[in-house]
Amino acid sequence: MILHGYWRSGASYRVRIALGLKELSYQTAAHDLRQGEQKAADYLALNPQGMVPALQDGDLVVTQSPAILEWLEETHPEPALLPKKSTDRAHVRAMAALIGCDIHPLNNLRVLKSLRGDFGADQATVDAWAARWITPGFTALEALVTRHGDGWSFGDAPGLVDCYLIPQLYSARRFNMDLKAWPRLLAVESRALAHPAFQAADPDRQPDADA
Repeated sequence: MILHGYWRSGASYRVRIALGLKELSYQTAAHDLRQGEQKAADYLALNPQGMVPALQDGDLVVTQSPAILEWLEETHPEPALLPKKSTDRAHVRAMAALIGCDIHPLNNLRVLKSLRGDFGADQATVDAWAARWITPGFTALEALVTRHGDGWSFGDAPGLVDCYLIPQLYSARRFNMDLKAWPRLLAVESRALAHPAFQAADPDRQPDADA
């Protein structure tokens, strides 16, 4: 398998975590979003949307991190990212979507570029914009982790929600957010940072990371 991504992309980070949790080997194909490499013709032939990540497995190319994670779960079911009970799976998907649909899209690179380029936002304004959307999302997630977590975001083993949470915490720090209001999320992060799959997926450990 080949993972097309970018070291600091939160969506690519999610997929790296999932691949690590499932102990799947893969190669990395890096596309520097700052340089517009994701718009190169050869990559657009694989992914017409020109975004990362994309997971290539032979002739198959799967795009969009939620679809990639679900595909990995279906084709490599153990160890599982989703619990066995259908109601639990629904809760997990909802928690993941809270991050993937309601938080992350509003602070990804193309939105931030628009804020800076189209509206003249400085870094302080960008930080405030990100915090505006991360704060209520984390507050809701804190309550859900309190309700459903047992060491991890849901239950007592790492799973789908953690694939989303850890990259979003990493992103929040880039926007200079104080995270002490969410101790449950930080406790999950502390456990994740000691886990080999999360360590290997860390953006700063990727081959294309800035020195």
